[in-house]
Amino acid sequence: MQLTAAIQNFNFDHILLNAAGVMCQTKAELDTVLASNYTGAVVTKSATPALREGNPTPRYYEMAQNLGTINSMGLPNAGFDYYMDYVSQKQTDKPIFFSIAGLSKQDNLDMLRQLEASDFDGLIELNLSCPNVPGKPQTAYDFEATEAILTEVFTFFTKPLGVKLPPYFDIVHFDMIAASLNKFPLAFVNTINSIGNGLVIDPETDTVVIKPKAGFGGLGGTIVKATALANVRALRDRLRDDIKIIGTGGVTTGRDVYDHVLCGADLVEVGSQLAVEGIGVFERLETELATILAEKGFTSLDQVRGQLKTIV
Repeated sequence: MQLTAAIQNFNFDHILLNAAGVMCQTKAELDTVLASNYTGAVVTKSATPALREGNPTPRYYEMAQNLGTINSMGLPNAGFDYYMDYVSQKQTDKPIFFSIAGLSKQDNLDMLRQLEASDFDGLIELNLSCPNVPGKPQTAYDFEATEAILTEVFTFFTKPLGVKLPPYFDIVHFDMIAASLNKFPLAFVNTINSIGNGLVIDPETDTVVIKPKAGFGGLGGTIVKATALANVRALRDRLRDDIKIIGTGGVTTGRDVYDHVLCGADLVEVGSQLAVEGIGVFERLETELATILAEKGFTSLDQVRGQLKTIV
């Protein structure tokens, strides 16, 4: 069974990997993801120039009945130099995605200049979609700002670069973001980040379940699957073929992975369910995916990828 993918010159023997933010903050966590026989790559925690503690706790909550999660982490990370040290010394056959999420345009440009000048030979993810930093808007909801930063980036950046996007909810917004992204030599698009500014209430206490932002936080897990699939499908239909899609959101079963691929995803990231279940989730999801493919008579994901049917 061929459960593989490729982005530019990078080949992935498995299509599953962690979403930035989960099991990737420390070198030990990154090693754990890489050591799994069922991951195709690892994504670092989205780095800011300096270490960040993130928002006050409680800042993460798992809803009942595996409905999903809500968080307002606030980009806790060990800082750019910490992850640069990791990727510079790590010997692995698996590709590494170095994710960055500056708190300003200049932060991102400075980190990208350092990556451009470094020996790092993996892929870079520019996170334009963190919804949980108080006072900081999501860049990717401002189409002019997104185009402006990418225009400047590609005056000097030559390494494989992709962007992580927030969810879009209007058809015209799919058209607008795709029109902007198609102007640039992007390697991939990662969709979606969490659905920003949800609210969950504890029925026993009538209080919100997380402390930051008076309880508002990003939704993940089962509850976001339909939105994630819509974004994967809409962007796959609109982006150039050479811009690959990483599908993220709502992945708790092998069928969820299959659905992301059916909508056009090349790779599939696991976030909330990895936090809930631990590293064993990758083996379970790949086994379930392989079973579905076998039952349908497929021998390769290429027979499935982007083949979603519509009603005529």
